[in-house]
Amino acid sequence: MAKFNRAVLENGLTVIHEKREVPVTTVMIGVKYGSMYESLEEKGIAHFMEHLCFKGTEKRTTEEIAKVLEDKGGELNAFTHEEMTAYHVRLPSKHLELAVDVISDIFFNPIFPIAEIERESNVICEEIKMYKDSPRAHAMDVIKNNLYEKPFGGFITGSQETVKSMTRDQLLAKHESVYVPKNSVLCVVGNNSFEDVLKFAKKYSMVEKSGEILGKLDIKKEIKSSKEKRDNLMQTNLCLGIHFPGLAEKDRYSAEIFSAILGEGMSSRLFKEVREKKGLVYGVKSALDLGRNYGYMVLWAGCDSKNRNKVIEICKEEFAKMKDLTEEELVEAKEMVIGKDILHSEGSNDMAIQLIMEEFATKAENVYDFEKKINSIKLEDVQGLASNVEFSEFWVGP
Repeated sequence: MAKFNRAVLENGLTVIHEKREVPVTTVMIGVKYGSMYESLEEKGIAHFMEHLCFKGTEKRTTEEIAKVLEDKGGELNAFTHEEMTAYHVRLPSKHLELAVDVISDIFFNPIFPIAEIERESNVICEEIKMYKDSPRAHAMDVIKNNLYEKPFGGFITGSQETVKSMTRDQLLAKHESVYVPKNSVLCVVGNNSFEDVLKFAKKYSMVEKSGEILGKLDIKKEIKSSKEKRDNLMQTNLCLGIHFPGLAEKDRYSAEIFSAILGEGMSSRLFKEVREKKGLVYGVKSALDLGRNYGYMVLWAGCDSKNRNKVIEICKEEFAKMKDLTEEELVEAKEMVIGKDILHSEGSNDMAIQLIMEEFATKAENVYDFEKKINSIKLEDVQGLASNVEFSEFWVGP
């Protein structure tokens, strides 16, 4: 097991740390609040707050937030997920204190200037248009809507209408309610001692806030199909969606193996059958989106509209054939999945994301049991995921 440490500060903030010898550190702070907690009326508020947290604090202007870190070679960014929102900086390890200071400041103390709210709402509206103008990204978003009842499943960015309707008071009230230490995790991955991590966490993150404590949600599943015709497209982007085990379920590791064999990479069944043998697509793949409260798999392909039904049929057939998986294929797949995980964990940013997401779903230490859990999977565990399956469908094309 890696050199892993954890502590909980007096204010309820969880601090986790992985020690590395490479002189690069990622400091990430995440809140257990994402798109899935929003009502229909406030869809997009988690993502809007993410943007606004960079727009100044009592201590720093927007320009100072970026410059003070970039002057040290740092890379600052953030993301909004269904179940969390996280802010992170990667920089040389010797600047740990500065990173914890700035990340904690923008996380706990943003001021949401009125002028920035109006300006940033325009930026987000352009982001919404950008994703809709990308048929593949749009299809991957809509298939989620066809797998779950609202309000879960809506676009993480929200709509132009909901974003434009949000007020400063509304945004600040939501931030004050959910961005509290007990909902949050500070994660440091890099060449720093845990003593220093704790020292700086206590210095810059000892905010005393008590708000709404966020727990598990009951997400309602559904199965439906839809389509969208656009005259300006030359290709159909299609998605098949299937409910799959989430991060807190025992079959999550079987799901990782299943997806890898079916549609991840040029040696996958979908790639070999739909592209290499039939020549019907340029791109085809499977992808998992797993959280604590939900889990689903998407089969995506881009093809000529006249081949759409044929591609859908083959994808479903290949999915069903997974029940005939052999022991030899399972052994090979385990090595592949473990190898990909090792490669993925090389970067400090990727590892910090894994640790925080695992912490919110189960506990961060489970990240280090991945190889053991994968190797414990039996053939029937993977085969069983191909049984009694219903597909949601969506395509956008000419």
